[in-house]
Amino acid sequence: MAVILSGKELSEKLTLQQQQRVAKLVKQGIHPGLAVILVGEDAASQIYVRNKGIACDTIGIYSRTIRLAGDCTQKELESAIDELNHDAQIHGILVQLPLPRHLNEEAALARILPEKDVDGFHLVNAGKLFTGQEGVIPCTPKGVLYMLRHAGIDLKGKEAVIIGRSNIVGKPTAMLLLGEHCTVTICHSRTRDLAEHTRRADILVAAVGKAKFITADMVKPGAVVIDVGINRVDGKVVGDVDFEAVEKVAGFITPVPGGVGKMTISMLMENTLEAACAQAR
Repeated sequence: MAVILSGKELSEKLTLQQQQRVAKLVKQGIHPGLAVILVGEDAASQIYVRNKGIACDTIGIYSRTIRLAGDCTQKELESAIDELNHDAQIHGILVQLPLPRHLNEEAALARILPEKDVDGFHLVNAGKLFTGQEGVIPCTPKGVLYMLRHAGIDLKGKEAVIIGRSNIVGKPTAMLLLGEHCTVTICHSRTRDLAEHTRRADILVAAVGKAKFITADMVKPGAVVIDVGINRVDGKVVGDVDFEAVEKVAGFITPVPGGVGKMTISMLMENTLEAACAQAR
């Protein structure tokens, strides 16, 4: 049976550390602030935003939610971003994705000052990650790497396979693992014989958005399986990995819920604290 990598336990430890860091910063006259822009009434987005607000309250970060109508214009969205860019109380800005289809997501993300881009999606930060420079790292990939390191998993020379090529998870995770000297393969919807690739993986990262897509016969015995998926099936949250079956084959595995999702929020808090320190300097 695989060792379960609990994001819940790790995030609880990080919360205690972050509370102490915030208290020290406040004593120095720096009160970290995070603003989230929420457009429309998407139910999942509202849950995510609420969870981010709770996390901020828990560790003492000042938080603000800017709510815009689902039919707002691009100009209204960018004006809200501009205001936050110039607000000294706000060190981190996050635009909750996905945006309604009529809005230009890329233009909105590019509008955020790179130093306040706590999601790590701005082209400047993406470019720094690609070229191995220090910058803001997207929260989910950062959380994945944190979990691997905390578990003491040696990454050098390992075969890593990532299923999913998004700019939010797949590509940045590939860059981080490449930086740790893994040999990285990115698979996607056009990949031929996917299982042939996954069965070679010492580290398998699933970020495809299909419930229980990764089955036991697709996993190398003893592999590290990281499940980034969040899918709702019959009222339950499940990952991209068939957890019950794969747990019997893998060496390490993350659960859903209670795995990478918890770490994503923790890394958002981490990025906000780092942004506050950098801007104070």
